[in-house]
Amino acid sequence: MAPARSTGCLSGALCWQLLLTLSILTFACDACKTVTLHVPSKLDAEKFIGRVNLKECFKSANLIHSSDPDFQILEDGSIYTTNAILLSSEKRTFTILLSNTENQEEKTIPVLLEHQTKILKQRHSQEKVLRRAKRRWAPIPCSVPENSLGPFPLFLQQIQSDTAQNYTIYYSIRGPGVDKEPLNLFYVERDTGNLFCTRPVDREEYESFELVAFATTPDGYTPEYPLTLVIRIEDENDNYPIFTETTYTFKVSENCRVGTTVGQVCATDKDEPDTLHTRLRYSIIEQLPASPTLFFMHPTTGVITTTSSQLDRELMDKYQLKIKVQDMDGQYFGLHTTSNCVINIEDANDHLPTFTRSSYVASVEENRIDVEILRIAVEDKDLINTANWRANFTILKGNENGNFKIVTDPKTNEGILCVVKPLNYEEKQQMTLQIGVVNEAPYVGSARSAMNTATVTVNVENQDEGPECSPAVQTIRIKENSPVRTKVNGYKAYDPETSSSGDIRYKKLSDPEGWVTVDENSGSIVILRSLDREAETIRNGIYNITILASDKDGRTCTGTLGIVLEDVNDNGPFIPQSRVIICKSTMASAEIVAVDPDEPIHGPPFDFALDGVSDPDVFRMWRLTKINDTAARLSYQNDPQFGQYTVPVRVTDRLGQSRITQLDVVLCDCITVNDCDIRASPIGGNGGVILGTWAILAILLGIALLFCILFTLVCGATGTAKKPKVFPDDLAQQNLIVSNTEAPGDDKVYSTSGFTTHTMGGSAQGICGTMGSGVKNGGQETIEMVKGGHQTLESCQGAGHHHTLESCRGGGQHTLDSCRGGQVETDHCKYTCSEWYSYTQPRLGEKVRLCNQDDSHAHAQDYVLTYKYEGRGSAAGSVGCCSERQEEDGLEFLDHLEPKFRTLAETCMKR
Repeated sequence: MAPARSTGCLSGALCWQLLLTLSILTFACDACKTVTLHVPSKLDAEKFIGRVNLKECFKSANLIHSSDPDFQILEDGSIYTTNAILLSSEKRTFTILLSNTENQEEKTIPVLLEHQTKILKQRHSQEKVLRRAKRRWAPIPCSVPENSLGPFPLFLQQIQSDTAQNYTIYYSIRGPGVDKEPLNLFYVERDTGNLFCTRPVDREEYESFELVAFATTPDGYTPEYPLTLVIRIEDENDNYPIFTETTYTFKVSENCRVGTTVGQVCATDKDEPDTLHTRLRYSIIEQLPASPTLFFMHPTTGVITTTSSQLDRELMDKYQLKIKVQDMDGQYFGLHTTSNCVINIEDANDHLPTFTRSSYVASVEENRIDVEILRIAVEDKDLINTANWRANFTILKGNENGNFKIVTDPKTNEGILCVVKPLNYEEKQQMTLQIGVVNEAPYVGSARSAMNTATVTVNVENQDEGPECSPAVQTIRIKENSPVRTKVNGYKAYDPETSSSGDIRYKKLSDPEGWVTVDENSGSIVILRSLDREAETIRNGIYNITILASDKDGRTCTGTLGIVLEDVNDNGPFIPQSRVIICKSTMASAEIVAVDPDEPIHGPPFDFALDGVSDPDVFRMWRLTKINDTAARLSYQNDPQFGQYTVPVRVTDRLGQSRITQLDVVLCDCITVNDCDIRASPIGGNGGVILGTWAILAILLGIALLFCILFTLVCGATGTAKKPKVFPDDLAQQNLIVSNTEAPGDDKVYSTSGFTTHTMGGSAQGICGTMGSGVKNGGQETIEMVKGGHQTLESCQGAGHHHTLESCRGGGQHTLDSCRGGQVETDHCKYTCSEWYSYTQPRLGEKVRLCNQDDSHAHAQDYVLTYKYEGRGSAAGSVGCCSERQEEDGLEFLDHLEPKFRTLAETCMKR
């Protein structure tokens, strides 16, 4: 039995062991790692006691329950007390049940609550065992609950070094909370390494502390490196969320769409971010007025939107909301605060202005202007003194002539109807206007018609008025050569009441030329003087006079009578230019233009002709050539002398009316008309010359100058006869380079036509050679002498025969090359200065003028050219246009040189 009993006991023991093992395995499969929380013996309601990492046990849970109703677990694993608890024993346990309804899975997490005093005793009792065990010199995670209730000092953790097995180790700490602010918050026991907190800590002030721990031997040896300890302050939901403003004010337009954003509110929470302590929820607690509910607040963003499109400012222009924000994601035990929100409803133009009446009647006297005749009132429910309320009136019909104007009174919003153009009772006694009204702002309602209309009847009242001058300007037509005392119809006014002119009296107010008189009873005009269409007071062929018309009561009106003067061919064409200047050096003719004061029908084309009744020589000296219908060309012929001439020109219009114009034609020795300086007085028909004072003085001075030149030449010739010399070969280089240098100036133009060579003759001895023309070289005028044994001097024509001068080689020829015993005839080439001047000047001018002129009297392209100095002159002379028409003129002018050549001549004679 004993063995049997022994066997039964053994079997029973094995069964209990198997059941215990199975239960342990089952519990291990269904339960997660036990979580131990160290709490004080007394816990208040809604007190945070710790946090469990739920994801390590169960990835996703739809339902979280606590087996103990005194504790509540949130989604993030935070454990809060629901009631005030007093731990009667040192330990208390409960489980957290996690379930997923979709997968039908469940797991539990055991939670062990230990009293802190028991933990301290156990750790002190195990101190010796811990010293014998091998420890690592490494940080242990540590945290302190915010605003902890103690008891203090509150044990946090123990730090130990492995070297404590071989040495006596003293522990110490430094850092914020120890020897830095806040001072003495933490301390460590020197021998044990136990770390304690001395008082509660506010996380919003200090989120964490970083301490440095030291392990040293009594003699100061440091066997370990300093250890960094991070103590985190666990957040407690001890701060209320606060709105950023005590009162929010928003505005939204009436009749806006559903979902229109009104505004957004915002709140802050000083607790730890990204936790339930700072997860805020917004809501509307109350709305005033309460019905209907028109606004919605988004719980997480705080954005307020509309829930209805029936916001009507005319019914309610302002709403007040009481709003709330709560942390802990809106849980009932979360902290919350409230604020106010005012929403103003903005006005929209959803009401049309309407007339208080559909029709109006007004009256006004005729001929009155700028007078108010009616005020039209309107009603508008929109906000006063805004664009949605202010009215704009318009005259839709009946104001085609612009007699009326309607404006808005800015204070009363009434329409003011005014007359701006006089009304005429005789034309229309009643007028009907259609008035429309709209707002300044566009209408946003849904009415079919956006304009309200009304009818205004305006009665025109008759007024006793004077005569009416209508039209104000009346015209009549009269020929300008009408005889004196001719009577024609004049200005007509009438009485608008009777439409008659019987009782009207007329009076002339203005008549610039005094040409007419006005009949008092009929208004007819009588011509007093001959009418001239070409008078200065005529404008566009119309002569205006002013007429005053009056009735028997003395009322008057003023009108204008325009007399249209019909043109008569009573004016002959004439030439307005009385003086014509012709520069003989550059011009062969001048244009003359004729005008006719008459109408074009009596004007051009004109015929131009010379009138030789008083002076037959006019046809011999002048010639007219027609250019066009109004112009002709006057040209001279038979080479008249310089001076002023009177040329009568007759101009005839197309109808034979003619007029003679005495033209003063001046033939002048000039290049341009502006340079003309008349040297002689006008030449009459007898050809006599009348010299002025300055002309006589100039002649006397010229004669004196000629005597000086002749005296110098005689003296120079005598000296040369006594000491004859022959020109050396370098004569041109040694003697004839003398020039007058006057600094750089304008280019000068020299003509080489007419005179290609120059020579000087003497009574005793001549100079053989040819002198070329003047050459301009950089502002220096130079005369060169060309060497040669057989050179001919042409164009020296005098006394009826031709002289040829060659070198002293020919038998029967006269030579001027150091012939001491010979006689040379030079008397034939000697003329006085005045004869030389009068002979050369006209021919030189004539040759210049006639050089290669074409039919239009234009000169050839090489007429006048500017040349640069290129060396010695050529015996061949010029190759220009004028060289083809050279004549064999005499060389007698060489005996009467101008002053600038006298120095050259004297030098040549002395050598």
